[in-house]
Amino acid sequence: MMKDFDAMMKMAKSGRKMRLSVAAAEDDEVLIAVDEGRKLGIIEATLVGDKSKIEKIARAASIDLNCYEIVDVKSKLEAVRTAVSLVSSGKADFLMKGQVPTADLLRAVLDKEIGLRGGGLLSHVMVYSVPTYHKLLFLTDGGMVTNPDLTQKVQIINNAVKVTKALGINSPRVAPLCAVEVVNPDMQATLDAAALTKMCERGQIRDCIIDGPLALDNAVSKEAAKRKGIDSPVAGEADILLVPNIEAGNLLGKSLTYFAMAKSAGVIMGAKCPIVLVSRADTHESKLYSIALGSIVANLK
Repeated sequence: MMKDFDAMMKMAKSGRKMRLSVAAAEDDEVLIAVDEGRKLGIIEATLVGDKSKIEKIARAASIDLNCYEIVDVKSKLEAVRTAVSLVSSGKADFLMKGQVPTADLLRAVLDKEIGLRGGGLLSHVMVYSVPTYHKLLFLTDGGMVTNPDLTQKVQIINNAVKVTKALGINSPRVAPLCAVEVVNPDMQATLDAAALTKMCERGQIRDCIIDGPLALDNAVSKEAAKRKGIDSPVAGEADILLVPNIEAGNLLGKSLTYFAMAKSAGVIMGAKCPIVLVSRADTHESKLYSIALGSIVANLK
């Protein structure tokens, strides 16, 4: 059981050093995070973007650009395509979003000629170190799939399980979150949760334990589950929180960050490599944790 980001950073530093391709790297928080990752021995990096802007940011942050390969591309769209191509051609191991809209990045990732299509659904996995929780908490999907159906939820779970396994959590406990703990025909999320639970029991979803529907309190608190008379192998021990839609994931994730003072990391899964993607409002510390997470997942290949 991995309890916090200190353990994750230790794992990242002990693994093979990976090469990161940064798309539109002219972003101060991104460059600071990348430089910290390099100094820790986690990554080497290729910075793709406007060289003059990258140099200006580097001077202000005292970053030595002699330690980096820089590909000078003025157009952000072309910078994204170039950064993606570096990964698809084997010249880099994984990808990071810089100063560019997510939609533009994903358009290049899904491009049939230069892209990183993995044959499955792309979904976002956030990892949180919450001061009041006894281990790392994985939240999905609050960033990619807007309103997943049952088939998509299976793929979202499978993507999240790949992340937990990369961190040494081999049989994560998955809580399909709903507003209530009972199946209600008028609430689709509860029907999906029950179906996912049965699918897991019958081996249709592997390498995890799923039980639901569960409300958030029961998923993370054994005491809350006990008071409600819920006997569940997931209650109070959830590793993965599966949210019913993107709004729920976005709200829960930002609540953990701003109210619970949780630290976080995030990657997109489902492509040929992990894609480091966090909110533009996130600090360079969060971006550093995301780079470390991406490096660990990329090391599995």
